[in-house]
Amino acid sequence: MDPVLRATLTSWDFRIEVVIVLVLAGTIFYTGWWRLRARTITHTQPSPWQVTAIWRPILYLGALGLLSITLMSPIDVLSAQLFTMHMIQHIFLVMIIPPLLLLTNPFPIILWGLPRNARLSVGHLFSGESHFRYYLARLTGPGIVWFAFVIVYWGWHDPNAYTLALENSLVHDLEHLTFFAVAMLFWWHVTGAGPRIHKRLPIFARFIYVLAAIPPNMLAGMAIAFAGAPIYSYYEAMPRLWGLSVMEDQQIAGVIMWVPGSMMYIIAALVLVGRYMQDEEKNPPLPMSAWATEEALAAPGLKK
Repeated sequence: MDPVLRATLTSWDFRIEVVIVLVLAGTIFYTGWWRLRARTITHTQPSPWQVTAIWRPILYLGALGLLSITLMSPIDVLSAQLFTMHMIQHIFLVMIIPPLLLLTNPFPIILWGLPRNARLSVGHLFSGESHFRYYLARLTGPGIVWFAFVIVYWGWHDPNAYTLALENSLVHDLEHLTFFAVAMLFWWHVTGAGPRIHKRLPIFARFIYVLAAIPPNMLAGMAIAFAGAPIYSYYEAMPRLWGLSVMEDQQIAGVIMWVPGSMMYIIAALVLVGRYMQDEEKNPPLPMSAWATEEALAAPGLKK
């Protein structure tokens, strides 16, 4: 095996603070799921969409595992040397892991995973008369979150901010934290997960909302892919791996951001369309008497 490849595959950076957070998050979620399952178990056939469905902890813990790989595996180690790997890392942090976590509707499950006093305190924060709920709802409306999402995503790709993140580990952690936080807020509105403190967006509005994220992503990716010179001078000083020049690395990173990155939003939009069609199928069909009789066909609005 190539020595560089061997070193790459064995380069894991196990950060104790990341491990503690991920283990704690997984433990709280599983505890809450088990408690709710014990309280709601029945002898009837359970619905696959119940909060205690078995797929929820599997998906949630799987997403946490993917997050640990993104932050501590060779992906993170190589992100300091290859722009391509850094872009792959960002795709996972922004477009893949947050929706996977939120699809499990984790809030009520995590709430029940907390000790009783903490559960009551957190529940009070999100009660209908809570000032915290009021201001949180105002600060995290769909429009505000969408603009914050785009600003953070574009802002960290500014050459000065990006280079600073690569040169300073604390700034790098801040970059990842803000990416992940705004992505969770963005996908919160798309998935409709709890806590539901806003008026829930109709599926069509969520469809438009997620498609509206494609142009900013495409523009940034195309700008990087078609740049005529290196954008980030940091990578010019790094040893080149696998024969990739600085410009080739930059072009691949831009294409990854442009094409697979945009596809994540398209996939989400298609899922929403499928959900809309599924909901439409549940509606009772319009009786023929409402549209097929002579009186109905001659009604105002149906005439030619």
